[in-house]
Amino acid sequence: MSDSTIDNRNTDTRLWSNKAKNLSPYVPGEQPQHDNLCKLNTNENPFPPSAKVGEAISAVLANQADDLRLYPAPESDDLRAALAQLHGLDSKQVFVGNGSDEVLALAFASFFMKEQPLLAPDISYSFYPVYAQTFGINLVQIALADDLSVDANDYSQPCSGIIIANPNAPTGLLLSLADIRKLASAHPDAVIVIDEAYIDFAYAAEDSSDKAVSAISLINEFDNLLVTQTFSKSRSLAGLRVGMAFGNASLIEALTRMKNSFNSYPLDKLAQAGATASVLDKPYFEETCQQVIDLRESLTADLTTLGYQVLPSHANFIFARPKEGNASMVANALREQGIIVRHFNQPRIEEYLRITIGTKAQHERLINALKAL
Repeated sequence: MSDSTIDNRNTDTRLWSNKAKNLSPYVPGEQPQHDNLCKLNTNENPFPPSAKVGEAISAVLANQADDLRLYPAPESDDLRAALAQLHGLDSKQVFVGNGSDEVLALAFASFFMKEQPLLAPDISYSFYPVYAQTFGINLVQIALADDLSVDANDYSQPCSGIIIANPNAPTGLLLSLADIRKLASAHPDAVIVIDEAYIDFAYAAEDSSDKAVSAISLINEFDNLLVTQTFSKSRSLAGLRVGMAFGNASLIEALTRMKNSFNSYPLDKLAQAGATASVLDKPYFEETCQQVIDLRESLTADLTTLGYQVLPSHANFIFARPKEGNASMVANALREQGIIVRHFNQPRIEEYLRITIGTKAQHERLINALKAL
Protein backbone atom coordinates (compact mmCIF):
# COMPACT_ATOMS: atom_id res chain seq x y z
CA MET A 1 0.00 0.00 0.00
CA SER A 2 1.21 3.49 -0.73
CA ASP A 3 2.55 5.57 2.12
CA SER A 4 0.50 8.53 0.94
CA THR A 5 -2.08 9.72 3.49
CA ILE A 6 -4.29 12.78 3.84
CA ASP A 7 -3.48 15.14 6.69
CA ASN A 8 -6.95 16.25 7.73
CA ARG A 9 -5.47 19.04 9.84
CA ASN A 10 -4.20 20.87 6.76
CA THR A 11 -6.74 19.83 4.12
CA ASP A 12 -10.39 20.83 4.02
CA THR A 13 -12.15 17.49 3.42
CA ARG A 14 -15.67 18.45 4.51
CA LEU A 15 -17.01 18.13 0.95
CA TRP A 16 -15.27 14.84 0.28
CA SER A 17 -16.99 11.46 0.27
CA ASN A 18 -15.91 8.95 2.88
CA LYS A 19 -14.37 6.94 0.05
CA ALA A 20 -12.12 9.83 -0.99
CA LYS A 21 -11.16 10.56 2.62
CA ASN A 22 -10.11 7.01 3.36
CA LEU A 23 -8.16 6.22 0.21
CA SER A 24 -4.38 5.81 0.26
CA PRO A 25 -3.51 6.60 -3.37
CA TYR A 26 -0.70 5.02 -5.31
CA VAL A 27 2.42 7.17 -5.47
CA PRO A 28 4.18 6.89 -8.86
CA GLY A 29 7.93 6.68 -9.17
CA GLU A 30 9.80 9.90 -8.60
CA GLN A 31 10.29 12.04 -11.71
CA PRO A 32 12.96 14.56 -10.67
CA GLN A 33 14.04 17.28 -13.09
CA HIS A 34 17.73 18.02 -12.70
CA ASP A 35 20.64 18.57 -15.04
CA ASN A 36 22.97 15.61 -15.61
CA LEU A 37 20.60 13.24 -13.82
CA CYS A 38 21.18 9.48 -14.06
CA LYS A 39 17.61 8.27 -13.69
CA LEU A 40 17.38 4.54 -12.94
CA ASN A 41 14.27 4.41 -10.76
CA THR A 42 11.10 4.06 -12.86
CA ASN A 43 11.86 1.24 -15.33
CA GLU A 44 11.58 3.39 -18.43
CA ASN A 45 13.24 2.05 -21.56
CA PRO A 46 16.70 3.54 -22.24
CA PHE A 47 16.06 3.51 -26.00
CA PRO A 48 13.67 5.74 -27.97
CA PRO A 49 10.52 4.31 -29.55
CA SER A 50 10.46 3.20 -33.15
CA ALA A 51 10.87 6.10 -35.59
CA LYS A 52 7.65 4.89 -37.21
CA VAL A 53 5.73 5.99 -34.12
CA GLY A 54 6.57 9.65 -34.72
CA GLU A 55 5.83 9.26 -38.43
CA ALA A 56 2.38 7.83 -37.71
CA ILE A 57 1.54 10.58 -35.23
CA SER A 58 2.73 13.26 -37.68
CA ALA A 59 0.55 11.73 -40.39
CA VAL A 60 -2.52 12.07 -38.17
CA LEU A 61 -1.71 15.71 -37.44
CA ALA A 62 -1.14 16.42 -41.13
CA ASN A 63 -4.41 14.85 -42.25
CA GLN A 64 -6.91 17.70 -42.21
CA ALA A 65 -9.72 15.34 -43.24
CA ASP A 66 -9.25 13.41 -40.02
CA ASP A 67 -8.19 16.10 -37.58
CA LEU A 68 -8.38 16.25 -33.82
CA ARG A 69 -11.81 17.88 -33.76
CA LEU A 70 -13.30 14.41 -34.32
CA TYR A 71 -13.59 11.70 -31.70
CA PRO A 72 -11.21 8.73 -31.99
CA ALA A 73 -12.36 5.18 -32.68
CA PRO A 74 -13.91 4.20 -29.32
CA GLU A 75 -12.69 0.59 -29.48
CA SER A 76 -9.30 1.33 -31.11
CA ASP A 77 -10.09 -1.11 -33.91
CA ASP A 78 -6.84 -0.79 -35.90
CA LEU A 79 -4.66 -1.20 -32.84
CA ARG A 80 -6.62 -4.20 -31.60
CA ALA A 81 -6.41 -5.78 -35.06
CA ALA A 82 -2.63 -5.29 -35.13
CA LEU A 83 -2.23 -6.82 -31.67
CA ALA A 84 -4.51 -9.71 -32.58
CA GLN A 85 -2.48 -10.46 -35.70
CA LEU A 86 0.78 -10.23 -33.73
CA HIS A 87 -0.38 -12.88 -31.25
CA GLY A 88 -2.48 -15.04 -33.56
CA LEU A 89 -5.77 -14.06 -31.92
CA ASP A 90 -9.14 -12.63 -32.88
CA SER A 91 -9.75 -8.93 -32.23
CA LYS A 92 -12.54 -9.95 -29.86
CA GLN A 93 -9.83 -11.38 -27.61
CA VAL A 94 -8.01 -8.04 -27.33
CA PHE A 95 -8.76 -4.99 -25.17
CA VAL A 96 -6.85 -1.70 -25.01
CA GLY A 97 -6.96 1.15 -22.53
CA ASN A 98 -5.22 4.23 -21.24
CA GLY A 99 -2.15 2.50 -19.88
CA SER A 100 -2.13 -0.92 -18.24
CA ASP A 101 -3.05 0.76 -14.94
CA GLU A 102 -6.47 1.63 -16.35
CA VAL A 103 -6.82 -1.85 -17.83
CA LEU A 104 -6.00 -3.39 -14.44
CA ALA A 105 -8.45 -1.09 -12.65
CA LEU A 106 -11.21 -2.18 -15.03
CA ALA A 107 -10.27 -5.81 -14.41
CA PHE A 108 -10.56 -5.33 -10.65
CA ALA A 109 -14.01 -3.77 -11.09
CA SER A 110 -15.16 -6.35 -13.62
CA PHE A 111 -14.05 -9.59 -11.95
CA PHE A 112 -13.10 -9.20 -8.28
CA MET A 113 -15.97 -7.31 -6.64
CA LYS A 114 -17.39 -10.52 -5.19
CA GLU A 115 -17.78 -12.21 -1.82
CA GLN A 116 -14.70 -14.38 -2.09
CA PRO A 117 -11.28 -12.72 -1.72
CA LEU A 118 -8.73 -11.78 -4.33
CA LEU A 119 -5.31 -13.40 -3.89
CA ALA A 120 -2.04 -11.62 -4.69
CA PRO A 121 1.60 -11.76 -3.60
CA ASP A 122 2.48 -9.66 -0.55
CA ILE A 123 5.45 -8.17 -2.38
CA SER A 124 4.42 -7.08 -5.85
CA TYR A 125 3.07 -4.08 -7.77
CA SER A 126 1.94 -1.66 -5.06
CA PHE A 127 -1.09 -0.52 -7.08
CA TYR A 128 -2.91 -3.82 -6.39
CA PRO A 129 -3.81 -2.94 -2.76
CA VAL A 130 -4.88 0.53 -3.90
CA TYR A 131 -7.28 -0.93 -6.47
CA ALA A 132 -8.63 -3.33 -3.85
CA GLN A 133 -9.28 -0.49 -1.41
CA THR A 134 -10.83 1.68 -4.12
CA PHE A 135 -13.32 -0.99 -5.19
CA GLY A 136 -13.94 -2.49 -1.73
CA ILE A 137 -12.34 -5.82 -2.60
CA ASN A 138 -11.12 -8.22 0.08
CA LEU A 139 -7.47 -8.66 -0.83
CA VAL A 140 -5.58 -11.55 0.74
CA GLN A 141 -1.84 -11.21 0.28
CA ILE A 142 0.19 -14.41 0.02
CA ALA A 143 3.76 -14.28 1.31
CA LEU A 144 6.51 -14.86 -1.21
CA ALA A 145 8.74 -17.88 -0.66
CA ASP A 146 12.03 -17.51 1.20
CA ASP A 147 13.83 -16.85 -2.10
CA LEU A 148 11.25 -14.10 -2.91
CA SER A 149 9.63 -16.19 -5.65
CA VAL A 150 5.90 -16.85 -6.11
CA ASP A 151 4.92 -20.41 -5.14
CA ALA A 152 1.78 -21.43 -7.05
CA ASN A 153 1.03 -24.06 -4.40
CA ASP A 154 0.28 -21.29 -1.90
CA TYR A 155 -2.75 -20.11 -3.92
CA SER A 156 -5.11 -22.99 -3.19
CA GLN A 157 -7.88 -21.31 -1.16
CA PRO A 158 -11.26 -20.42 -2.70
CA CYS A 159 -11.14 -16.98 -4.30
CA SER A 160 -12.76 -14.62 -6.79
CA GLY A 161 -9.47 -14.30 -8.59
CA ILE A 162 -5.69 -14.20 -8.49
CA ILE A 163 -3.42 -11.45 -9.77
CA ILE A 164 0.30 -11.95 -10.22
CA ALA A 165 2.84 -9.70 -11.91
CA ASN A 166 5.03 -11.90 -14.09
CA PRO A 167 7.92 -11.17 -14.04
CA ASN A 168 7.17 -9.93 -10.55
CA ALA A 169 7.99 -6.40 -9.47
CA PRO A 170 10.23 -5.44 -7.82
CA THR A 171 12.03 -8.81 -7.77
CA GLY A 172 12.12 -9.53 -11.51
CA LEU A 173 11.53 -13.24 -10.88
CA LEU A 174 9.52 -15.26 -13.40
CA LEU A 175 6.65 -17.70 -12.81
CA SER A 176 6.63 -20.60 -15.25
CA LEU A 177 3.85 -21.29 -17.72
CA ALA A 178 3.38 -24.64 -15.98
CA ASP A 179 2.58 -22.83 -12.72
CA ILE A 180 0.20 -20.44 -14.48
CA ARG A 181 -1.56 -23.42 -16.05
CA LYS A 182 -1.79 -24.96 -12.57
CA LEU A 183 -3.45 -21.82 -11.17
CA ALA A 184 -5.95 -21.56 -14.02
CA SER A 185 -6.83 -25.24 -13.74
CA ALA A 186 -7.24 -25.15 -9.96
CA HIS A 187 -9.62 -22.16 -10.04
CA PRO A 188 -11.91 -22.59 -13.09
CA ASP A 189 -14.52 -20.19 -11.67
CA ALA A 190 -12.04 -17.44 -10.74
CA VAL A 191 -10.30 -15.01 -13.07
CA ILE A 192 -6.52 -15.38 -13.13
CA VAL A 193 -4.85 -12.10 -14.14
CA ILE A 194 -1.22 -12.30 -15.20
CA ASP A 195 0.26 -8.81 -15.34
CA GLU A 196 3.02 -9.02 -17.96
CA ALA A 197 4.35 -5.48 -17.94
CA TYR A 198 7.92 -6.79 -18.33
CA ILE A 199 7.42 -10.08 -20.17
CA ASP A 200 9.16 -8.95 -23.35
CA PHE A 201 12.46 -8.89 -21.45
CA ALA A 202 11.98 -12.46 -20.16
CA TYR A 203 13.02 -15.70 -21.70
CA ALA A 204 12.79 -19.31 -20.53
CA ALA A 205 15.95 -21.34 -20.09
CA GLU A 206 14.40 -24.26 -21.97
CA ASP A 207 13.52 -22.06 -24.95
CA SER A 208 16.46 -22.37 -27.30
CA SER A 209 15.36 -19.31 -29.26
CA ASP A 210 15.48 -17.17 -26.10
CA LYS A 211 12.05 -15.77 -26.90
CA ALA A 212 9.83 -14.28 -24.22
CA VAL A 213 7.34 -16.78 -22.83
CA SER A 214 3.94 -15.16 -22.41
CA ALA A 215 0.77 -16.54 -20.86
CA ILE A 216 -1.03 -15.29 -23.96
CA SER A 217 -0.21 -18.73 -25.36
CA LEU A 218 -2.63 -20.22 -22.80
CA ILE A 219 -5.73 -18.06 -23.26
CA ASN A 220 -7.34 -20.37 -25.83
CA GLU A 221 -6.90 -23.18 -23.33
CA PHE A 222 -8.39 -21.36 -20.32
CA ASP A 223 -11.45 -19.09 -20.50
CA ASN A 224 -10.62 -17.70 -17.03
CA LEU A 225 -7.16 -16.35 -17.92
CA LEU A 226 -6.59 -12.63 -18.57
CA VAL A 227 -3.15 -11.38 -19.58
CA THR A 228 -2.31 -7.68 -19.35
CA GLN A 229 0.61 -5.90 -20.99
CA THR A 230 1.80 -2.34 -21.64
CA PHE A 231 3.51 -0.22 -24.27
CA SER A 232 5.37 1.68 -21.55
CA LYS A 233 8.34 -0.66 -21.10
CA SER A 234 9.45 -2.75 -24.06
CA ARG A 235 8.02 -0.36 -26.65
CA SER A 236 9.41 2.83 -25.04
CA LEU A 237 6.02 4.55 -24.99
CA ALA A 238 5.48 5.36 -21.31
CA GLY A 239 4.52 8.89 -22.33
CA LEU A 240 1.80 7.71 -24.72
CA ARG A 241 -0.17 5.71 -22.09
CA VAL A 242 -1.34 2.54 -23.83
CA GLY A 243 -2.08 -0.79 -22.18
CA MET A 244 -3.82 -3.95 -23.34
CA ALA A 245 -5.40 -7.20 -22.18
CA PHE A 246 -5.77 -10.55 -23.89
CA GLY A 247 -8.31 -13.20 -22.97
CA ASN A 248 -11.49 -15.07 -23.77
CA ALA A 249 -14.00 -12.93 -25.68
CA SER A 250 -16.34 -13.01 -22.69
CA LEU A 251 -13.69 -11.47 -20.41
CA ILE A 252 -12.93 -8.81 -23.01
CA GLU A 253 -16.62 -7.98 -23.31
CA ALA A 254 -16.82 -7.46 -19.53
CA LEU A 255 -13.86 -5.05 -19.70
CA THR A 256 -15.49 -3.20 -22.59
CA ARG A 257 -18.78 -2.83 -20.70
CA MET A 258 -16.93 -1.49 -17.68
CA LYS A 259 -14.83 0.87 -19.81
CA ASN A 260 -17.89 2.28 -21.52
CA SER A 261 -19.43 2.94 -18.10
CA PHE A 262 -16.48 5.22 -17.24
CA ASN A 263 -14.90 6.51 -20.47
CA SER A 264 -15.86 5.32 -23.92
CA TYR A 265 -12.87 7.05 -25.60
CA PRO A 266 -9.82 6.14 -23.49
CA LEU A 267 -7.24 6.30 -26.30
CA ASP A 268 -6.88 9.42 -28.42
CA LYS A 269 -6.06 9.32 -32.13
CA LEU A 270 -2.37 10.02 -31.64
CA ALA A 271 -1.99 7.21 -29.11
CA GLN A 272 -3.81 4.76 -31.36
CA ALA A 273 -1.72 5.66 -34.39
CA GLY A 274 1.59 5.62 -32.53
CA ALA A 275 0.92 2.34 -30.75
CA THR A 276 -0.22 0.64 -33.95
CA ALA A 277 2.96 1.76 -35.72
CA SER A 278 5.03 0.37 -32.85
CA VAL A 279 3.37 -3.04 -33.15
CA LEU A 280 4.05 -3.13 -36.89
CA ASP A 281 7.78 -2.37 -36.47
CA LYS A 282 8.72 -5.82 -35.17
CA PRO A 283 12.45 -5.73 -36.11
CA TYR A 284 13.11 -2.58 -34.06
CA PHE A 285 11.14 -3.98 -31.12
CA GLU A 286 13.13 -7.22 -31.09
CA GLU A 287 16.44 -5.40 -31.48
CA THR A 288 15.91 -3.03 -28.55
CA CYS A 289 14.55 -5.77 -26.28
CA GLN A 290 17.70 -7.81 -26.91
CA GLN A 291 19.87 -4.78 -26.17
CA VAL A 292 18.12 -4.30 -22.82
CA ILE A 293 18.63 -7.99 -21.99
CA ASP A 294 22.32 -7.73 -22.88
CA LEU A 295 22.73 -4.61 -20.74
CA ARG A 296 20.93 -6.33 -17.87
CA GLU A 297 23.33 -9.26 -17.95
CA SER A 298 26.33 -6.95 -18.12
CA LEU A 299 25.14 -4.84 -15.16
CA THR A 300 24.37 -7.98 -13.18
CA ALA A 301 27.94 -9.20 -13.72
CA ASP A 302 29.42 -5.84 -12.70
CA LEU A 303 27.37 -5.66 -9.51
CA THR A 304 28.16 -9.26 -8.64
CA THR A 305 31.85 -8.44 -8.93
CA LEU A 306 31.30 -5.65 -6.39
CA GLY A 307 29.83 -8.16 -3.95
CA TYR A 308 26.14 -7.47 -4.60
CA GLN A 309 23.59 -10.27 -4.40
CA VAL A 310 21.52 -9.94 -7.59
CA LEU A 311 18.30 -11.88 -8.12
CA PRO A 312 17.93 -13.51 -11.57
CA SER A 313 15.89 -10.84 -13.35
CA HIS A 314 13.63 -11.33 -16.36
CA ALA A 315 12.64 -7.66 -16.53
CA ASN A 316 14.24 -4.34 -17.51
CA PHE A 317 15.49 -3.85 -13.97
CA ILE A 318 17.47 -5.78 -11.42
CA PHE A 319 16.92 -6.31 -7.71
CA ALA A 320 20.23 -6.18 -5.90
CA ARG A 321 21.38 -6.36 -2.29
CA PRO A 322 24.59 -4.53 -1.32
CA LYS A 323 27.19 -6.67 0.38
CA GLU A 324 26.50 -5.04 3.75
CA GLY A 325 22.73 -4.84 3.20
CA ASN A 326 22.78 -1.06 3.67
CA ALA A 327 20.55 -0.30 0.70
CA SER A 328 19.05 2.89 2.11
CA MET A 329 22.47 4.41 2.74
CA VAL A 330 23.68 3.45 -0.73
CA ALA A 331 20.56 4.93 -2.36
CA ASN A 332 21.04 8.22 -0.51
CA ALA A 333 24.73 8.36 -1.35
CA LEU A 334 23.99 7.76 -5.03
CA ARG A 335 21.33 10.47 -4.96
CA GLU A 336 23.93 12.98 -3.80
CA GLN A 337 25.81 12.21 -7.00
CA GLY A 338 22.72 12.63 -9.19
CA ILE A 339 22.03 8.89 -9.58
CA ILE A 340 18.46 7.87 -8.69
CA VAL A 341 17.59 4.24 -7.92
CA ARG A 342 14.55 2.81 -6.11
CA HIS A 343 14.63 1.73 -2.48
CA PHE A 344 11.60 0.10 -0.83
CA ASN A 345 11.31 0.62 2.91
CA GLN A 346 9.37 -2.61 3.29
CA PRO A 347 9.99 -5.75 5.39
CA ARG A 348 12.00 -8.50 3.66
CA ILE A 349 13.16 -6.22 0.83
CA GLU A 350 14.47 -3.16 2.67
CA GLU A 351 18.05 -4.34 2.04
CA TYR A 352 17.60 -4.36 -1.74
CA LEU A 353 17.77 -1.72 -4.47
CA ARG A 354 15.74 -1.85 -7.67
CA ILE A 355 17.87 -0.53 -10.50
CA THR A 356 16.40 0.19 -13.93
CA ILE A 357 18.42 -0.99 -16.91
CA GLY A 358 19.86 2.13 -18.51
CA THR A 359 22.37 2.89 -21.22
CA LYS A 360 25.95 1.65 -21.14
CA ALA A 361 27.10 5.13 -20.14
CA GLN A 362 24.60 5.26 -17.26
CA HIS A 363 25.78 1.86 -16.04
CA GLU A 364 29.40 2.99 -16.10
CA ARG A 365 28.50 6.06 -14.08
CA LEU A 366 26.60 3.91 -11.57
CA ILE A 367 29.40 1.35 -11.16
CA ASN A 368 32.05 4.05 -10.80
CA ALA A 369 29.96 5.73 -8.11
CA LEU A 370 29.49 2.44 -6.25
CA LYS A 371 33.22 1.74 -6.41
CA ALA A 372 33.88 5.18 -4.93
CA LEU A 373 31.47 4.44 -2.08
